[in-house]
Amino acid sequence: MRLLDVFKGDMSRQEHQHLLGLKNDEHFRKAYLLLAIKEGVIEMTLPDKLHSPKQRYRITPLGREILSEGRIEK
Repeated sequence: MRLLDVFKGDMSRQEHQHLLGLKNDEHFRKAYLLLAIKEGVIEMTLPDKLHSPKQRYRITPLGREILSEGRIEK
């Protein structure tokens, strides 16, 4: 999962998208962000405020485990 490769602490959607070089917001949200949340590898820092401009995303313990074991599919 390419998204995990670019994590550097808590990051905004725009920061992730920029680091991955993706321009289409909707594609990024559906193909990367929502999938990673569903898989449990990232989580929202403000889960009760879905549309907050202060929303950030962070890697979960499962995501860290996947990174440390090198189980990332590219």
